[in-house]
Amino acid sequence: MKISPATAKGPLLSEGYPQTAGLYDEMFAAPGVLRPNWETLINALSAQGAEELARRWQTAKQRIRENGVTYNVYGDPLGMARPWNLDAIPLMIPPAEWAQLEAGLIQRARLLNLILADLYGPQQLLRGGQIPPALLFANPGFWRPCHGLKVPGNTYLHLLAVDMARGPSGDWWVISDRTQAPSGAGYSLENRIVMAETFPDLFRKFKVKRLASFFRAFRETLLRLSPTKRDNPRVVLLTPGPFNETYFEHSYLARYLGFTLVQGGDLTVRDGRVFLKTLEGLKQVDVILRRVDDSFCDPIELRSDSYLGVAGLV
Repeated sequence: MKISPATAKGPLLSEGYPQTAGLYDEMFAAPGVLRPNWETLINALSAQGAEELARRWQTAKQRIRENGVTYNVYGDPLGMARPWNLDAIPLMIPPAEWAQLEAGLIQRARLLNLILADLYGPQQLLRGGQIPPALLFANPGFWRPCHGLKVPGNTYLHLLAVDMARGPSGDWWVISDRTQAPSGAGYSLENRIVMAETFPDLFRKFKVKRLASFFRAFRETLLRLSPTKRDNPRVVLLTPGPFNETYFEHSYLARYLGFTLVQGGDLTVRDGRVFLKTLEGLKQVDVILRRVDDSFCDPIELRSDSYLGVAGLV
């Protein structure tokens, strides 16, 4: 059902919206002409009226505070536990456009994994001249102690986050790739839950693409990585601790995925295996979901000044 401006309880939310000539506009196809997907959303929100929108958004912000959703910023005058900022108006991406984005990002993730597998393996890209040796060996992110390590399925990149933006013509551009224990998945899930509770009618109307399949596949992938192949492998999420800027996400994901949240001091390496220290003694760990930067993972092989990792982990 499409709500016309005549049924709105007040002026359209798009009234007074500033536009800049010559630049791609996310919401307007032309001056005064909303894009089809945005027109439906703006009309539906406007039909609820300013008071109802304000009430719902106040409830959403209260939910964020009650859930303890924070993004810690070092040196922030508001303190470490700064509440998470959530935009009241979601970004709308039509299904056809998202399908194209999804295919491109999957291709990009596969390419980056193949590059990592080569650089930490046969290094054919170096021998063939596709990557200058100085670019690799002078890079502080390349860890020589990890060269030649065998990994399950030859998969070196398990989670990728991509910063994207619109180009002048409206095409999507990749600004940067986040491969170093990237954040965002937990915040996306919390954002989605809060927005679904705030505007349940809109979620049903727009048939919003669900996130559950991603987290289900992610969890099943981690369980399959277990070398012991037992029925209930022990997976832990390794966090730097509560002072990390995204600690909320670490604890949130551990709880949502059903994994144990641990810090470096909770683990120990014995005879080539990793164990979790518990009151009942040492329990073998099968898989570690790492949210600690790689350089801090092992004070013996990597950064000797690290207090966040586990000695002997490499």
